[in-house]
Amino acid sequence: MKILMVSSEAVPWAKTGGLADTVSSLSLALEKQGHEVKIVIPRYYSIDRGKLTQLPGAMGVPVGGGEEWSAVYTTALPGTPKKKPLQVYFIDHEIFFGRDGIYGIPSQPDFPDNPRRFTFFCRAVFQLCRKIDWFPDIIHAHDWPAAMAPVFLKFAERAPGSAGEFAKTASLLTIHNLGYQGIYHKDNFWYAGLGWDVFYHAGFEDWNMMNLLKAGLYSADKLNTVSPNYAEETKTQALGFRLDGVLRYRSADYSGILNGIDTNLWNPAKDPYIPRKYSVKDMAGKALAKEALRKEFGLPPAEDAPIIGMVTRLTDQKGVGELFGPSYGSAWSICRDMDLQMVFLGSGEHWCENETKSLSSRLSNFKARIGYSEEMSHLIEAGSDFFLMPSRYEPCGLNQMYSLVYGTLPIVRNTGGLADTVENYDQDAGTGAGFLFDDLTPQAIYNTVGWAVWAWYNRRHHIEAMRLRGMKLDFSWEKSAKKYGALYEECLQSL
Repeated sequence: MKILMVSSEAVPWAKTGGLADTVSSLSLALEKQGHEVKIVIPRYYSIDRGKLTQLPGAMGVPVGGGEEWSAVYTTALPGTPKKKPLQVYFIDHEIFFGRDGIYGIPSQPDFPDNPRRFTFFCRAVFQLCRKIDWFPDIIHAHDWPAAMAPVFLKFAERAPGSAGEFAKTASLLTIHNLGYQGIYHKDNFWYAGLGWDVFYHAGFEDWNMMNLLKAGLYSADKLNTVSPNYAEETKTQALGFRLDGVLRYRSADYSGILNGIDTNLWNPAKDPYIPRKYSVKDMAGKALAKEALRKEFGLPPAEDAPIIGMVTRLTDQKGVGELFGPSYGSAWSICRDMDLQMVFLGSGEHWCENETKSLSSRLSNFKARIGYSEEMSHLIEAGSDFFLMPSRYEPCGLNQMYSLVYGTLPIVRNTGGLADTVENYDQDAGTGAGFLFDDLTPQAIYNTVGWAVWAWYNRRHHIEAMRLRGMKLDFSWEKSAKKYGALYEECLQSL
């Protein structure tokens, strides 16, 4: 099967979150299973053209009642064989993409021309296929920046009177986070070059605005999201971000497939970032990682105390208000009342960065670092005993899966992909592989951390058994890729 991944991000070239990892890792896994996969993303300013190969000739893209011209570059996705590389294509348009930032910059988080930037990109996808004379069976679009691709496929490329090259092409739209939808003023719609009848038939209308993701949800042949539980949650008013009605309407075409993780990169038996590799057969390296983590963060010696780790963005979605909110968050009480240590790595909202710095200066058993470090995130996963994720909602989540394979027990809210991957502790039977709570309140976080710490001091044999149970779980992309293969078949059968 020929599959074209349409995305605004892909590692190692452009990344703001898990979307970039998913696109590249899923593509690799599908290629290994015999599919022919190509990826297309914009060529942002940060992507060095000198390391890419330019395809000969300019490429015209019909938008805005005229034509925009662009260049196309290509290279191979790292990790694919030289004899049969997985090609990644870059749409180069200096005005739209020759700037710092993917969606915006700190002083302007959302570029005002984003609807035109990504409309152009999605239209260029079809011209790229013509240019390289390669027509996919499946166009797999990811999130709102790529949501116009299913719209163009349905209302332009497969419409009566079209050229017909895409007559047998089906589309899948994956929701990575329903909280981001691409909502802009409808005055931008003219740039798509589609009639105003399409504006209403495709579902763009959103309170006198245009909603790119909503149009993609109406137009794609099949829809999915990144965990089964999140698929159900997004059909509710509480977590549907005003699109729950659309998703209920399309529920027969909507499903959830859990993301995988890169088990070559995130694997304590192979990890180059930790002091000593370890596995279920030899756990000595985890104790060394814990000691190294203490020293790295300047925590005082505390031989028996558990360490709770966190690596996260400081945003409302991650439950940071309930944890770090001045005067009401539970982090201060947790560190004051319990015999434990806590380390934090991340960045985000300024008030929360300042609060974690304040806690670090006032508490000897809490230490925070603002920013991100790949090496440090691996050490936190390996050296911590527990990993805290009090998310308001979590489409899939990766850190809880990293934690499980590193023998670090997750303390998570019972939501989204967290609920799909973490089995709750049963203190009578000694089963489970983590600790879950339902209500996102400071008290619930406090009580659940207290429960985990109680088990640490009173049921250590349970803790050790849970660690080994988690490390044996399979979160590889191979399982997820097979499910995507089956979903692609359903897409084609729907035509």
